[in-house]
Amino acid sequence: MRHIEVTFILQGSSLRGEQDMNGHHHHSGIGGISRHKEVGRLKWVLAITLIFMVAEIVGGVLSKSLALLADAGHMFTDVAALSLSLFAMRLAQRPPSKMKTFGYVRLEILAALINGATLLVIAGLILLEAWQRLRSPVEINGIIMLSVAVLGLGVNVVGAVLLRSHAHNNLNVRGAYLHVLGDLLGSVGAIFAGVIIVTTGWTPADPIISGVIALLILFGAWKLVREAAEVLLEAVPTHVDMDVVLDALRSIEGLDEVHDVHVWTLTSGFVALSAHGVIDDPTQHTNILDEVRTRMANYDISHVTFQIEMRTVYQIPSSGSEP
Repeated sequence: MRHIEVTFILQGSSLRGEQDMNGHHHHSGIGGISRHKEVGRLKWVLAITLIFMVAEIVGGVLSKSLALLADAGHMFTDVAALSLSLFAMRLAQRPPSKMKTFGYVRLEILAALINGATLLVIAGLILLEAWQRLRSPVEINGIIMLSVAVLGLGVNVVGAVLLRSHAHNNLNVRGAYLHVLGDLLGSVGAIFAGVIIVTTGWTPADPIISGVIALLILFGAWKLVREAAEVLLEAVPTHVDMDVVLDALRSIEGLDEVHDVHVWTLTSGFVALSAHGVIDDPTQHTNILDEVRTRMANYDISHVTFQIEMRTVYQIPSSGSEP
């Protein structure tokens, strides 16, 4: 007798949804992710940022303060960044289509990448201008600079508070938040520089503090760009330990083998997994899928596609043997 091992494929998914007669699970897709709170807060921050940007430009021109002009330029990019974030969120709520089966949810990641790259450019320009101001100092009106900076600090604190609670779980909002946070730091720096200039007349304080703030912005922007790039490259999320995930899958009773495992982030707060598993008992098909779903939920993996392969050994008579 000869033994031949044959693998049958029973496709299945542990996604939420209805199960048909063939053992497949269906779901409605991920389009239309609700971002109502984030959208509302972004609108408020956009409005107050736009209004104060004009005031800061006027104050920077009158006082000849680089810190204020740099902050006003940063606010201009904030307006663009906030608008881009809002636009991406609006499109992300559209349902999937035949050609875009995951919808537009990744536009939020693209918006975060663009905002981060913009911040890198802005920080570089501020550093360049600060260096030029150190080499060729200019007279600065400390009173105007200080007054506008205090008002700007209040505006930026309001914007940062509105966005902070959503910045941790959403890269798109984090990009907008970092823009606002950079403005807040700029206002704080302008206040310190204004106090020094008013009390001592030492104008180099303005470009020096501007340069320090630019370095802080560079750090935050680089981190944002790196995280957005990792999502677009479909890297394993930093909070997911692949060894732990594999151990959790391989320890499921009745699941003999696991292979072709992939974990990635589709958009902020939406981690996906796809994998294949081999079983010997087809009657355990549904139970295993449910267990996979339950265990992956422990690692914040909400979108799971798991393909079951059934392995069976047949005995085939050798040539010349009796039937």
